[in-house]
Amino acid sequence: MSADTSVSELSKPTISFEFFPPKDEQGESNLWAAIAELQNYSPDFVSITYGAGGGTRDRTVKIASEFIAKTGVPVIGHLTCVGSTREELKEILLQYKAEGFSGVLALRGDPVGGPTSPWVSTPGGFDYANQLVELAAEIGDLSIGVAAFPDVHPASNGNFVQDINVLIEKEQQGATFAITQFVFDSGRYEALRNALDQRGSKLAIYPGIMPVTSYPQIVRMLELSGGYMPKATRLRFARFQNDPASLKKLGIDVATQVCEDVFALGAEGLHFYTLNTAGPTMEILSQLSMLTK
Repeated sequence: MSADTSVSELSKPTISFEFFPPKDEQGESNLWAAIAELQNYSPDFVSITYGAGGGTRDRTVKIASEFIAKTGVPVIGHLTCVGSTREELKEILLQYKAEGFSGVLALRGDPVGGPTSPWVSTPGGFDYANQLVELAAEIGDLSIGVAAFPDVHPASNGNFVQDINVLIEKEQQGATFAITQFVFDSGRYEALRNALDQRGSKLAIYPGIMPVTSYPQIVRMLELSGGYMPKATRLRFARFQNDPASLKKLGIDVATQVCEDVFALGAEGLHFYTLNTAGPTMEILSQLSMLTK
């Protein structure tokens, strides 16, 4: 799809939100308040994260089950290979099915020490996300999503072609969509999409949208994930790092522009990293031309 295609000629994008299991009652109250507000935008699905080593497994299932019962919106449960055997991962996937999950986001997951730490194998477990994709496909009746990295996976040492090969392999094993790390440079999303198109991929690639509300937080996230933010954009955020209101407004403006750009480039949907708050995401959604036509 060409970048100059009129927005009016395009269909409405898939809209999805990511939430994480709260740690306490106040956090859970805040989460349900955010869900109530964001539900007004009729999301196509939501994803619920899963802590390293299964640290939030029970809370992931609890929140997702309640969400399904209360809203009927499809839920994609994250699942990582960290600290689990194949049999344990199979048990979790079967639990996801039993609880009514629509699908799974199959991830390798970060090592215990963080994304840049050495990977530690679990005896009887998996070392790669494609093994988890294969297991989920074997179990069946769950849509399978994977992660995509416009800025190159931290473990691939800058090898973009390798990242594309891995995505193609996951698609061949049963994945049907991918959610990217947060996108601040639409050109990098375009390069990822074009590289997959050239290989004949049919994966839907949903760009991850992060409304920046804290400068130290986004700097830390970029460091941990190996993500990229254009220098000019980073300097704009740095200028307002001690001015929360102006920083939040800038974060909304930047994210809105990224949404418009990736949609014009043919993105099938937009996936919002909400951080369990509704305000910034709602502001962005209210401004998007593709949702108001």
